[in-house]
Amino acid sequence: MFNFLKGVVGGSGGGQKDLPYNIGDPYPSAWSSWSHFRGTSKDDGSPVSIFSLSGSNPQDGRLAAGRNGVKRLRTVRHPNILSFLYSTEVETVDGSGTKVTIYIVTEPAMPLSEKIKELSLEGTQRDEYYAWGLHQIAKAVSFLNNDCKLVHGNVCLESVVVTQTLDWKLHAFDVLSEYDGTSGTATGPMLPYEWLVGSQYKSVELAKSDWVAIRKSPPWAIDSWGLGCLIYEIFSGMKLGKTEELRNTASIPKSLLPDYQRLLSSTPSRRLNASKLIENSEYFHNKLVDTIHFMEILSLKDSVEKDTFFRKLPNLTEQLPRQIVLKKLFPLLTSALEYGSAAAPALTALLKIGSWLSAEEYTLKVLPTIIKLFASNDRAIRVALLQHIDQYGESLSARVVDEQVYPHVATGFVDTSSILRELTLKSMLIMAPKLSQRNLSGSLLKYLSKLQVDEEPAIRTNTTILLGNIASFLNDGTRKRVLINAFTVRALRDTFSPARGAGVMALCATSSYYDTTEIATRILPNIVVLTIDPDSDVRSKVFQAVDQFMQILKQSNEKSNAGDTAHAGSLGLASMPGNAGLLEWAMSSLTLKGKPSDQAPIAASNSVRPVTTTTAASSETPSMAPVRVSSSSDFADAPAPPSPTSTDGWGEIENGIHEEQYSDKDGWDDIEPLEEPKPSSVLANIQAAQKRPVSQPKPQATSLRSKSTVKAVATKDEDDDLWGSIAVPTPKIASKSLKVKTSGAVEDDDPWAAIAAPPPTTKAKPLSAGRGRGTKAAAPKLGAQRINRTSSSGMQ
Repeated sequence: MFNFLKGVVGGSGGGQKDLPYNIGDPYPSAWSSWSHFRGTSKDDGSPVSIFSLSGSNPQDGRLAAGRNGVKRLRTVRHPNILSFLYSTEVETVDGSGTKVTIYIVTEPAMPLSEKIKELSLEGTQRDEYYAWGLHQIAKAVSFLNNDCKLVHGNVCLESVVVTQTLDWKLHAFDVLSEYDGTSGTATGPMLPYEWLVGSQYKSVELAKSDWVAIRKSPPWAIDSWGLGCLIYEIFSGMKLGKTEELRNTASIPKSLLPDYQRLLSSTPSRRLNASKLIENSEYFHNKLVDTIHFMEILSLKDSVEKDTFFRKLPNLTEQLPRQIVLKKLFPLLTSALEYGSAAAPALTALLKIGSWLSAEEYTLKVLPTIIKLFASNDRAIRVALLQHIDQYGESLSARVVDEQVYPHVATGFVDTSSILRELTLKSMLIMAPKLSQRNLSGSLLKYLSKLQVDEEPAIRTNTTILLGNIASFLNDGTRKRVLINAFTVRALRDTFSPARGAGVMALCATSSYYDTTEIATRILPNIVVLTIDPDSDVRSKVFQAVDQFMQILKQSNEKSNAGDTAHAGSLGLASMPGNAGLLEWAMSSLTLKGKPSDQAPIAASNSVRPVTTTTAASSETPSMAPVRVSSSSDFADAPAPPSPTSTDGWGEIENGIHEEQYSDKDGWDDIEPLEEPKPSSVLANIQAAQKRPVSQPKPQATSLRSKSTVKAVATKDEDDDLWGSIAVPTPKIASKSLKVKTSGAVEDDDPWAAIAAPPPTTKAKPLSAGRGRGTKAAAPKLGAQRINRTSSSGMQ
């Protein structure tokens, strides 16, 4: 038979080659005289099931019943009835006779008996899966009997198949016929093909061909008996041999036994309707049935029910049969997330189930859904995605991250929610290695420059930490212009002590990128003044940093004296013992999950506090431990940081950065430095000497933190560069037009270039006034400039 069918599909005979499906291997069992084969579509290779029935006589009764089955399956559609795809009838000449073969092509499925052996479920999981399957078949039978007034006539183990999603579906419609019990003139058989039904499956009245009693019985009488036969076969694990075996109820679950007995009542009118079986049976109320049923009607549930359900789902999936979760629940879950009917906690369940898949299946089934979710406008979904990025981030390809994911994630940098801003910041630890230089230098650094003056101190701190971690992915030119300016002028001058400590540690962690000139003229002068920082933890880190950079300079000097000038200019962190944990510290502080012990009491205000921040570490090792930032009252004594909503010389930012149009002045040229804690008189003298203007003599301006109560009015002539002697020289190019973008636009557009020399102010601003912009700094003068400082004898 198999060779014959392969020959038919191969085109041996007129018209057979037009069958648009390939016939594969047969299954060992099928209903009645039908054969069941695996198959594939010739168009796209998608799997199908192919049923065939052959007869040598065109008038054969089996062929007539088969044609009835094809017609019924084509016209009757229900979620629990096997889906019809295609049918055809082929005649072939075989010797002296003609053979007729009927083909039915359906969705891919396999016989229930084979699937039960394959799953090998036991105990509670077996009973739950059987309950779900019987629930589906009972719905199909109820649909035929109650809604369509049809009688299947042959419900049994062989008439049930299982799809790829482990759903049970009813087929084998050869005997199916209309119920004509309301017709008083009907005298012949109601089921013309009832002779195809095995005697062991026939109810008492059908075995006697008592059509009068059958027509007086309810429409479900015959099929309810068939449901009882099906229940016996699946629980006993064997095919029904004779009707008397139905009395053996040892294998029937106790909760199902009363309904089983009612289905097999000897009086047709007393048999249990399939719809009542679904509604009333205690057996059908279990975790698997309830979970799948909830997912199927998810769109009808309110938000509270959804949230409660999805929060319990991750633990619930551990208790359900894993194969049913993967093949049935998982597709429902991904569909619900993609179409927006699932709540944000559903993502946790999706990732948990996805962790059970192989790498290939994970890439095909989980990642496409996650990528689509990044485009969601639901803030809760975006937060959930960023919270769990460590679980799937490494699986995303660099191209997908750079082109599809990052543009959506970047909108979180300017979100009004501080939680979302910080989660977006932390996600860059995983995404940054996969970004192109265009996104790194032209987009990400712009966002980080804004976050370094964020209103939340934890975000400012973590921005510095992140910048230290992604420094290795920046090109040399960008590192030269950005790192020292960001760590010294911004981080070391922050009013939040962990931010200053993070700046010191970031300088140490990136020391391999600085040459000896930068260390001597730009780094050490900025960190030495913090050796008298009010915070002991900051002081501890500063002393370690000074020792490290001095050691680098000593090594450079020794090599210079030895004649090795090739590497004398840059000695990095790798050469310094005891610093291997710096980058590890930064990474752990970004990926830490909040613990109850780390969390501070919630502030009375409605403002959202950042998730984590960093605090000082012990003076023994160069590491920092992450802590929670408490309410804003903790920092009441510190000056207010600049508002992140101001333009800060960048122009308006609305849901992202316009990367196509920006000028060289998109930086920090008009940003005033963050106020520092009040220094001692010694520190004030040092700072005054360092900040002395280098232009022609002017009236002396008081220090920002001097103890004098006299407040001098700042003039335009006093807006000289405090850090001019140690900063990168001002680029001698004119500002580019916003509409012009050259190939070097990304490289020249430096978020931190202008902050190397922030303009001073001599008038302290009240905390409540926010961060005023004032007048912009005087434009740099082209041509020769005096760079020699005045004598140290002029220190105040």
